Amino acid sequence: MRIIADLHLHSKYSRACSKDLDLEHNDQWARIKGINLVGTADFTHPYWFKELKEKLVEEKPGLFKLKDTRLRQGFGGQADGQVLFLFTTEVSCIYKQGDQVRRIHLCLFAPGPEAVAKINESLLKRRVNLSADGRPIMGLSAKEVTKIVLDADPNCLVIPAHAWTPWFSVFGSKSGFDSLAECFGEMTKYIYSIETGLSSDPGMNWSWSALDNLTLISNSDAHSPANLGREANVFEIADADLSYAEIRRIIKEKDKNKFLYTIEFFPEEGKYHFDGHRACQVVLPPDKTKKLKGICPVCKKGLTIGVNHRVYQLADRPLGYQLDSITYKSLVPLSEIIAEFLGQGKHTKKVSEIYQELIKKAGSEFEILLNLSLADLSQIADPRLVLAISNMREGKVTLSPGYDGVYGVVSLLSSEQKAESKQRALF
Repeated sequence: MRIIADLHLHSKYSRACSKDLDLEHNDQWARIKGINLVGTADFTHPYWFKELKEKLVEEKPGLFKLKDTRLRQGFGGQADGQVLFLFTTEVSCIYKQGDQVRRIHLCLFAPGPEAVAKINESLLKRRVNLSADGRPIMGLSAKEVTKIVLDADPNCLVIPAHAWTPWFSVFGSKSGFDSLAECFGEMTKYIYSIETGLSSDPGMNWSWSALDNLTLISNSDAHSPANLGREANVFEIADADLSYAEIRRIIKEKDKNKFLYTIEFFPEEGKYHFDGHRACQVVLPPDKTKKLKGICPVCKKGLTIGVNHRVYQLADRPLGYQLDSITYKSLVPLSEIIAEFLGQGKHTKKVSEIYQELIKKAGSEFEILLNLSLADLSQIADPRLVLAISNMREGKVTLSPGYDGVYGVVSLLSSEQKAESKQRALF
């Protein structure tokens, strides 16, 4: 049984997040995307946790479904599929260690509400304000939080979130560490996985041998339901074996037979891939940053060192090293592909209309991006979309890297193909 899982997202109680991030919308958008397993997000928030306990019922051991799906919103999607939820959250640890302020984000997975209640109780005893934000900020170290979580239930998982992001991650250039051991100390042995984040992919991580025994996972970190699945994990699990414990085991043991691949952004599209300075519109690869000694050539202030550069700093293998490990597939979200061949913004009415029509015909976004043959796709889609998806699957893309909080751009059609498409659209 093929399981596509997105296990890091947010709820309506997180800052700068859509108010549509509720269970009903997430269930519906998971069907639209073709996702089977979704994180609950934000289980530390008291109002959200109360809602989770009221609306979810256990379907498989440690995995939950909506009690009442009549309130689903939206269109299309795999109506006959089942969307399961796994208790997850992200927390922000801001503390001082080694004469430096550290800002580390962690993903927490729990086997059920009982474990969550114990985690939340322990955090409250340490005076963490859980009501302020769905992703709570705490003055506890990553090591302390790991102890709290595993004391609550040893079957929980602690996974460093978007591990390379400059400002808020375990290896980030602004506030991170040069190894997991520096961050987690004696608790390092309980860290089985890291999340690669939008600005890196497994191929980049393979260049550092210190990560060889870790399972690399990918998730959307969605701040709106429509962004679910922009990164995800693909498992093969028999229905009889599907459970929280099995998901945990696969991640802990790096089971390549059950963990098939991750779904990735092209990392250049991530908003911290290259070095740069947003205010000055300066974007640079690592070699040019080194020549400038990390200083912006416009304003003479320090550049934000991006993920590509940070990986390069820690790597002990050449970039492009091939590790015999869980593989990955790089995709572009369907709405972005439609927007490109139309020459419109991805939030425009026309893009939305075409997207909805395709979902109704194909069943889900991942069915279109991953599974349909080009011949079958040509029966339901514009030839320009078929060509763009063909190019994406073959890696025939043009990339303008993101930097310092600015998303990069992935182009799936060449200038000649775009011109031909535009001319065709006129007739």
